[in-house]
Amino acid sequence: MSASLKLSQREATFNNEVVARFELYNSLFQTLPFYQVKDTGILLPFFASHCEQGATQQLSPTEIIETFFKKHVPGIDHQEQINRMFRFIQYIERQVVLFDAIEDSSFGKIGRAADAGTLQSLLQQATLNDQSRKEISEKLKDFSLRLVLTAHPTQFYPGTVLGIMTDLIEALKLNDINTIDELLQQLGKTPFFNKTSPTPVDEAVSLVWFLENIFYHAFAGIQTTLEEEFDIDNLHQILELGFWPGGDRDGNPNVTTETTKSVASFLRQILFRCYYRDFRVLKRRITFRGFGKTLDNLEKLLYQNAFNPQREPHDVQEELLSLLQSIHQTLITDHDSLFVDIVEGMIRKVRLFGCYFATLDIRQDSRVLRSVFQFASEQIKESAIAADYHDLDEAKKLKSIKFNEADFICPDNADDLTKDTLNTIRLMKKIQHSNGEKACQRFIISNCQQASDIVQLIDLFLWSGWEKDSLTVDFMPLFETVNDLKHAADVMEKLYTHPFYKEHLKHRGNFQAIMLGFSDSTKDGGYLMANWSIYKAKVELTTMARKYGIRLAFFDGRGGPPARGGGKTHRFYSSMGSEIANDHIQLTIQGQTVSSQYGSVETARFNTEQLIHAGIISALHPNQHDLLDKKHKDMISTMANESYSAFMALREDPLFVEYLENFSPLKLLSMVNISSRPTKRNAGAPLKLEDLRAISFVTAWSQLKQSIPGFYGVGTALKGMKDSGNWDEIKELYKGSGFFRTMLDNCMMSMSKSDFRVTAYLAEDKKYGEFWTKLKNEFDLTKAMLLELTGTDVLMQEYPVDRRSIAIREKIVLPLVIIQHYALQLLNANNNPELTDIYNKLVIRTVYGIVNAGRNLA
Repeated sequence: MSASLKLSQREATFNNEVVARFELYNSLFQTLPFYQVKDTGILLPFFASHCEQGATQQLSPTEIIETFFKKHVPGIDHQEQINRMFRFIQYIERQVVLFDAIEDSSFGKIGRAADAGTLQSLLQQATLNDQSRKEISEKLKDFSLRLVLTAHPTQFYPGTVLGIMTDLIEALKLNDINTIDELLQQLGKTPFFNKTSPTPVDEAVSLVWFLENIFYHAFAGIQTTLEEEFDIDNLHQILELGFWPGGDRDGNPNVTTETTKSVASFLRQILFRCYYRDFRVLKRRITFRGFGKTLDNLEKLLYQNAFNPQREPHDVQEELLSLLQSIHQTLITDHDSLFVDIVEGMIRKVRLFGCYFATLDIRQDSRVLRSVFQFASEQIKESAIAADYHDLDEAKKLKSIKFNEADFICPDNADDLTKDTLNTIRLMKKIQHSNGEKACQRFIISNCQQASDIVQLIDLFLWSGWEKDSLTVDFMPLFETVNDLKHAADVMEKLYTHPFYKEHLKHRGNFQAIMLGFSDSTKDGGYLMANWSIYKAKVELTTMARKYGIRLAFFDGRGGPPARGGGKTHRFYSSMGSEIANDHIQLTIQGQTVSSQYGSVETARFNTEQLIHAGIISALHPNQHDLLDKKHKDMISTMANESYSAFMALREDPLFVEYLENFSPLKLLSMVNISSRPTKRNAGAPLKLEDLRAISFVTAWSQLKQSIPGFYGVGTALKGMKDSGNWDEIKELYKGSGFFRTMLDNCMMSMSKSDFRVTAYLAEDKKYGEFWTKLKNEFDLTKAMLLELTGTDVLMQEYPVDRRSIAIREKIVLPLVIIQHYALQLLNANNNPELTDIYNKLVIRTVYGIVNAGRNLA
């Protein structure tokens, strides 16, 4: 069957399974039991149509809103118009949930055909011959995949809504219209947002829902398949989970030592409740004699840890495994292996999750750690470091650090950041004792700029009760800015050749993980430069690691949208050539990506399997086209530099930040009660671009429907290649290089979520007209160049289902976008404090639905 025929069949299936059913069930919204519903359900289709027509005519949001009420609801005052808009928002938020649920319920029919690359395709390869199976099995023994859940402020659905969505998906699979109607009514009465900002612990609790209800089952199912089909050692952990809420200080300054302690305890307790539920199933089946007190002891151990946790718990993974293996052996020996599969399932889960569920990563900024190091060294004085240490250059600092052990207790008069850092270092040891070594064994140094940032942190550990020979901690630099990425390999060589660090790595199996962040590099240098800088850094870091015999893992800080490293993630990993270490895939899962790609056991299994497949296949059959020769590397480098120049010129425009502040909800994001962390660093200072968190930066542009971080400069760079006579080679590069193709395909995805019609009225604005036109011209140029490069008529033509899904979502939320911009226009012209509060709320309420509909916008 041809590829085009398969695509058309998938598109037809999507239309039947998703579009048609959405139109059918959407009619139920007319009866939703909202307070003061009036005729909202009937009016909404007219309002949506009016917004579409107004946007097409490039009317301003104010003109669109005012003409709608004049035509359809004449005679009501401004306050009542605002009330109607709030009602529209309530409906549209829930329409987004309905569309999500319908798409997810149809996943088995439309999702799996989207891309080859699951365990099933690995199994098909393995059945070709014994050699193929052996090769895959050998590769799996060296491979690992770690998904790290992070609490970025775009995953705001409370647990109640997630539960409804889960039930709705199941009802939609059966087309059970009565249950669907009831669930939509329940959805109508269930709050979508918090009245107050959540605490970091609240965020952790919300995200643990996915661990408990999704990953616990999905990972166990994948592990079962791997063990049954391939010759692998079940002691080798292929699948790993990581967790940032409660540990990430740099991402959230509200995280404290007590937060970390609470989250670690919560992870342990929820895991044991999962184990206890499984045990209840096991106990109902194993009702015969011959087990002595083994079952009772197992039940007591699980129950106590699940419901009556001790004040000083300890790691009981080995004890659990011993009891389960005893039961397993008795079933085989005395009971014809009856129900042995249930016990094997529990053993598998205990091996996967231990007593910790997910590794709690600690992260802090290098500038904070340097300050703490200086404070502690001054307190410990002569035995800590040389008197003139802080005046030394980098090379001399690395030579002079003594690595003396101490038991320094942080004094009460230290500042909060210092106390948190030193107390958390001590807490990590306690967490390892209670939950196991893997529970909290990674310390990530963000904004890492030099090797001394790492070795000074090691000193802090040795001064805080840790011992050299039992320092069971992995120190992980995070390189994110364009400049830091450029110098990353040099920093790592200094570490690999440092006597103490070299010995430490030896104790850790000569394994080094390095985190590379997309978000700040995109904000720092634009889309092309960020992607190219990270690619080059990976090649250089891989070369350096291989030179010194280090096993390397890249931990990719990837957000939802392409502007923050998202997009087609599995294609990104499968495009890695042999120049880049790809044995261990580690990446962050955040924002709406958590629910959109891992919101059900089925979708979680599919997306996890695709990443496994990408890692295995790229290692067994590396794409030689991705071994970019010097000429192609020089061409991409030229494009990256040209794109960088265009992006930096835009950033340096005096209207850049002001435009974002006035025409996006940027200033109001801190009022959206979906996160415990601020939208920018230096919260009390005037807004500066360098202080703005990357997620706020990208979210602001996505709300504007101008995905600047995801495309700006790409068109200029491509046109430069065409004008210089290199166009045919760029076309060949797009066809042949998975890296280059994936980068541009993800760029097109970003652009598909842009809609310059909404802000077209600004073209005539005296102050901002020229700036807006600059943005629009680059968008039009990039679109034209990409269509010419790909030989297509519309963006994402080769991915019709994804393109259709995006188009429907954009259509659903267009009224929200219009309402948001209308409210922002009112805010900019308003002097009434009472109305300011109302308009602020109107803007904030629109943010939720727009972000969720995008599914990977922030």
